[in-house]
Amino acid sequence: MTDALLHAVAGPSWSNAPAASAVALLLHGYGAHERDLLSLVPELGLEVPWASLRAPIELGNGGAAWFAITSPGDPGPEPIAVATDAIWAWVDAHVPPATRVVPIGFSQGGFMATQLLRTRADRVLAPVVLAGFVLGAAQPADERLAAERPAAFWGRGDADPVITGAAVARTAAFLPQHTSLVERVYPGLGHGISDAEIDDVREFLAEHLG
Repeated sequence: MTDALLHAVAGPSWSNAPAASAVALLLHGYGAHERDLLSLVPELGLEVPWASLRAPIELGNGGAAWFAITSPGDPGPEPIAVATDAIWAWVDAHVPPATRVVPIGFSQGGFMATQLLRTRADRVLAPVVLAGFVLGAAQPADERLAAERPAAFWGRGDADPVITGAAVARTAAFLPQHTSLVERVYPGLGHGISDAEIDDVREFLAEHLG
């Protein structure tokens, strides 16, 4: 798998990535694109170098996806492995080996943030999962996560009509057993990101990124 599969836009400080201890990766949701989450950068007070990746599956009309939706909330492991490998190929090509990545993802992008954590936990710091969920199949780093319990943020609305109840339940069972989880549920919020959630994520990142 090659870097050519993914396109990214990077912030002005990306040139400092070789000297940074951590960089942020923005991961958009299904049908969106690499510029969809850029407004979060100033709102979250991100001071680390950042890049926003475009998912590899083109949907038309400018949108893209990390994986096709065939069984909502319960994707198969094979397409997920392909998408995960695509992100790691980009990271390996653009981020120094000693630099950790801070994935910040929404919906499918939030799902991919958990995949990065569950496949190469040593490279991931303080993942942020917004309206996302986890894969049902076991992943390579799960045992390590259960032992080390790294910090993670999971935020969602209690009125989200997109993420299935089974996917939410699976995530609610997995993350507390494998991370030091900061979980926030926002009353009345649908499949989106609220101002209160942005405030909570900003506080979480400030704590773990210094």
